[in-house]
Amino acid sequence: AEHLVGYSTAQPSIFKTGQLASVKDLKLLVKDYAPISKNALTILINISDDREVLEFLAKDVEFLETLLVRITNAKEPNANEIAMLLANMAKSSAFKRILTVKRDVPTSLSTSNMAMDQLMDCFVKGAEGGYNKHADFDYLAYFFADLAKVRHYTKPVYRANTHRSATQYSEGREYFVTRQAYDSIIPITKLIVFTEHKSSVRRKGVASTIKNVAFDISPHSLLLSQSDVNLLPYILLPITGPEEFPDEETLAMLPDLQLLPPDKARDSDPQIILTHLETLLLLTTTRDGRDLMREVKVYPIIRETHLHVDDEEVRDAADRLVQVLMRDEEDNGSKPEGFVQEEDEDEKIIEIF
Repeated sequence: AEHLVGYSTAQPSIFKTGQLASVKDLKLLVKDYAPISKNALTILINISDDREVLEFLAKDVEFLETLLVRITNAKEPNANEIAMLLANMAKSSAFKRILTVKRDVPTSLSTSNMAMDQLMDCFVKGAEGGYNKHADFDYLAYFFADLAKVRHYTKPVYRANTHRSATQYSEGREYFVTRQAYDSIIPITKLIVFTEHKSSVRRKGVASTIKNVAFDISPHSLLLSQSDVNLLPYILLPITGPEEFPDEETLAMLPDLQLLPPDKARDSDPQIILTHLETLLLLTTTRDGRDLMREVKVYPIIRETHLHVDDEEVRDAADRLVQVLMRDEEDNGSKPEGFVQEEDEDEKIIEIF
């Protein structure tokens, strides 16, 4: 299959001949020796931007189990490629079933029999090779972002080294804010700790997941509560730089935002900063959210972000957020103007060259 990898980007249509016979063969080759499996996975990743191929993969229950068996195996050499393929497959509405799939428990990884919990454990425990020396599982961040999306089918667009997210199901967003029975933890609290991770893939996917979850108003109080998710410091720290603030502002800020080191750097990717700003804007939908942000002095942080990030989209988003935070409440808390569009950051298929 190695010589066919190039065709998967140059002439992907050749894999659709004979009623997708080649795709059927590639699914079987995923079970083969590691080098052959890697090539098969690479081709499937690259051709899954085609809707017919995507649906063919996403609706195959047995193929999903094949992928899950392998990605949860601590010795699987192609776990990262499987994570990429899962991220692409999540573009299909048929993949919604992953939220309810039950399977055997991989005891070295998880204590849950739910596939979603197992993938979350892969992502958390597997960061930087912590579970599988061959993998970092960073691309599962895009898988999570897709599951938390809102709209209907959209053409998947993940190509290797370009990372964007599509939209899907309310059930996906609910998963991330629902305490899970197997460990009594709210899943999104496992993700937010990675907003300042060294991997831009992980940071970007996590930022998009958080934003997509925030599209639902009902969990806002949970997200903002310091005794539950305590989201604010995790999205404010990445957009905060080394600037000093007057004492009266600093003392009112969240504890994690006080006494930052002089070499504190904000995220180097303007798109990630933009995503966090749009999440903050979503969280101003409620009066409680706006009041909290005023109380903990979010405005000075946004002010400095506007001044020091040379990106038009970031500055526009900062302007919109400032307008909401600085206005009076005479209208008794209607939805902020200039509201956030659905995340299209991940609408790129992973493709490997």
